[in-house]
Amino acid sequence: MRRISRWAIMWIAAVLCVRAAPPSVFAIRGARVVTVSGPVIEKGTVVIRDGLIADVGASVPIPADAWVIEAEGLTVYPGLIDALSSLGMPEAAAQTAGTVRATSRSQQPAPAPAPTPPQTPEAKPAQGPEDRPSNTSWLRAADLITPGDSRLETARSAGFTAAVTFPQRGIFAGQGAVIALGGERAGEMVIAAPAGLYLTLTTAGFTSFPGSLMGVLAYIRQVYLDAEHYRLAKELYARHPASVPRPAYDRALEGVLEAPRVLLPASRAVEIDRMLRFAAELKLNAVLYGGHEAHRVAALLKKSGVPVLVSLRWPERSRDADPEQVESLRVLEFREMAPSTPAALAKEGVRFAFYADGLWSQRELVRAVRRALEAGLSQADAVRAFTLSAAEIYGVADRLGSIEKGKIANLIVTDGELFQEKTRVKYVFVDGRKYEPLPEAPPEEGGRAEPSEEVVQ
Repeated sequence: MRRISRWAIMWIAAVLCVRAAPPSVFAIRGARVVTVSGPVIEKGTVVIRDGLIADVGASVPIPADAWVIEAEGLTVYPGLIDALSSLGMPEAAAQTAGTVRATSRSQQPAPAPAPTPPQTPEAKPAQGPEDRPSNTSWLRAADLITPGDSRLETARSAGFTAAVTFPQRGIFAGQGAVIALGGERAGEMVIAAPAGLYLTLTTAGFTSFPGSLMGVLAYIRQVYLDAEHYRLAKELYARHPASVPRPAYDRALEGVLEAPRVLLPASRAVEIDRMLRFAAELKLNAVLYGGHEAHRVAALLKKSGVPVLVSLRWPERSRDADPEQVESLRVLEFREMAPSTPAALAKEGVRFAFYADGLWSQRELVRAVRRALEAGLSQADAVRAFTLSAAEIYGVADRLGSIEKGKIANLIVTDGELFQEKTRVKYVFVDGRKYEPLPEAPPEEGGRAEPSEEVVQ
């Protein structure tokens, strides 16, 4: 019997390993390419190499080592970006385990979330701003990511390839991160951090200061005044370390100063006006989120230059509401007009982006976006609000949001125009890795649960 040499065995093993590895070079050929940043290429090719877009155009040569995807009749879009989420955050993943809507894996148990870093408990109820109640500004989403969060695959199957995710507990909840919705390790997923500081106006759990809306606003104002004083004290000490007392380290204020932008909640017109004034007073690089009544103050937003993240969870009557309760005209108008907000912002030239607000299944996502389309938003503006506009707001447009040479290969391939009811996502690319979306589960009996109605005064 003829013996095989050791070198031959090693060569065969190497060949088998290469064949087993997923391809790193793709060519999506003959597709309609919606670049977002430029004109649509009706019959083009997108080449992906080592996680980046290597080339795109109507007459792009196909590399010899490329895995070719024949895409005639298909359309390529930049991957969608969820501009405000809790995707990958362990606490949010644990809360929604077993209740995430619509994937074929919904019957499987969710993976155990990573433990949340311990927070220092307060020894006694907060007496004032100096106690820093409900402030975890130092928490970084980039340090908390749980790659096993089952919601990541749900969102990816709907076309999301990136998200801006935040810790979401407390008034100063923590620092967000722009993450890719793919990768086996948390470090692989982080695209940019910190993305901003997430603030809420929550008063839940307080029996003393700041237990009211006025108290929360006063507290936030005081924290920013303290942060400015802290910054000046650190600068003075750095210049005169021999003669100036060293300021005590304050991790809460360090987190506040670190944030490149601040997310402020504002859904109703009066809240938007209030937050714009508040941001101007404190000289914040602000981004508003919520935005359901922004159509009433679009001109004011345009003048301010402050961008808006619009929630796609449109206000609706709660299914548990008293059917005999007579609703005010103000409430009915708020609910009816909310989907017209994106069109009004686009017409006025206000920078805005969408966030899914938990609507990560393709069925729910399309239903919500179509309400905005039916209220006057153009298809092109809808796509931009989920891609390039989100990337611009967070300062990552050099990496994400459009199909351009050199950008991260986050793409989706569909069998029709995006946000149409019959259109399905065929392929998803995240960092150049190809994923096939999970088949969507049929609608639940009795229809979907309606989101709670927002309070309107």
